Amino acid sequence: MSEELWLDDKPHEECGVFGIYAPGQDVARLTYYGLYALQHRGQESAGIAVSDGEHIQLHKNMGLVSEVFSEAVLVNLKGKMAIGHVRYSTTGSSNVANAQPLVFRYFNGMLSLAHNGNLTNTEELRDTLGRNGSVFQTTTDSEVIVNVLARYSQNSLEEALMKCMIDIKGAYSLLVMAGDKLLGVRDPHGFRPLCIGKLKDAYILASESCALDTIGAQFVRDVEPGEIVMIDHNGLTSFPVMTSAKRSSCIFEYIYFARPDSTIDGLNVSWARRQMGIQLAQEAPIDADIVIAVPDSGTVAALGYAAASGIAFEEGLMKNRYIGRTFIQPTQELRDLAVRLKLNPNQTVLRGKRVIMIDDSIVRGTTSSKLVQMLREAGATEVHLLISSPPVLHPCYYGIDTAEREKLIATRKNVEEIRAFIGADSLHYLSQAGMEKALGRSDQCMACFTGDYPAGCPKTSQYGVAQESCGGKV
Repeated sequence: MSEELWLDDKPHEECGVFGIYAPGQDVARLTYYGLYALQHRGQESAGIAVSDGEHIQLHKNMGLVSEVFSEAVLVNLKGKMAIGHVRYSTTGSSNVANAQPLVFRYFNGMLSLAHNGNLTNTEELRDTLGRNGSVFQTTTDSEVIVNVLARYSQNSLEEALMKCMIDIKGAYSLLVMAGDKLLGVRDPHGFRPLCIGKLKDAYILASESCALDTIGAQFVRDVEPGEIVMIDHNGLTSFPVMTSAKRSSCIFEYIYFARPDSTIDGLNVSWARRQMGIQLAQEAPIDADIVIAVPDSGTVAALGYAAASGIAFEEGLMKNRYIGRTFIQPTQELRDLAVRLKLNPNQTVLRGKRVIMIDDSIVRGTTSSKLVQMLREAGATEVHLLISSPPVLHPCYYGIDTAEREKLIATRKNVEEIRAFIGADSLHYLSQAGMEKALGRSDQCMACFTGDYPAGCPKTSQYGVAQESCGGKV
């Protein structure tokens, strides 16, 4: 386990995307603000590509949005449309070559692409393309998509994307910019989110509706699974291309990834998390004095639990909101200190109290055990850990880094063994049935809980896991 994963014991989203078609407006700056709102989806790299309809300018680098872009950079990015990207690497290593958007020159001119998600047939496509002369400059599946797209360059861009969708498998929300067109694409299952907004005469595409709110745009609708939307001087045009037997949007968008103020596929994230907390209170009533959250993703569920149980909610853990990525020193003492840099217990609130602590998930269990220890050291007499999702038993192949299967604590230990490892007085997970009841729907991908993969598994993966890990459930 890497030192950083030891500290940040959570799954990671691969990225967030933002695109805008707005002739006459400062598209680079609007994209910058949009990416700022999506920073939670990826903190490794950021990039913006701007087009005037013929030429594409690109600026990208490693780091946060505020670190990558300065006023001097933004003022020189001129054009009538732009796409932006924030990234956390799942497929492809963490370096500037793999940062996005990607920009290429192909048969019809210049093209830029930004991708959120993960393909399941990357290796097969890469092998086929390589045998036919394709050259790869990155290790991402996003570059594979560009090469597949280029094979159909004799067609219009929208037709090429339609053909590309037949070849690529897995999870993807794409933004593609070429010529006078900005296109958005969502995979047939709708794993990764993508929505449409409007700002005066401008159209916007974004991973989450919170990015639309940030720039003052109005939410129009979500891009449907299997749909291509094209934005040009004629406005917005829709091409419904492919549909699957079942919509399978990612359940972790509602549990952890998305901002609470976003609405995805008609479901507000904050409302969903509150319902999870309410359902958890029904499934796991605890006699305690206070309810606290592991901030920030556990907060709304904790408020729901408190409201349903009648137990007071308190801020027992304070989050340092100004800490960036933390690089941990190899000694145990310094590792312990680094956890406190992010979260610190409020002793006045906790001392002498029986505490219910709500978190959204447990992946490896390392941080959970440290938090329980910190609460006891702060004077809590009992610590009951409640999780507003079911146990994570399987890796994700659709754009989330949940670690190798053997490092998922729920695959190695039962609930009682996890409780003992963490050191809590009790441990309760929200049931799968309770999750569906809380959301009022069952059209989410829950492969990380069930092992049922709607779009199958890769033959190989970034985890070195073979197809057999699907257990026949595809």
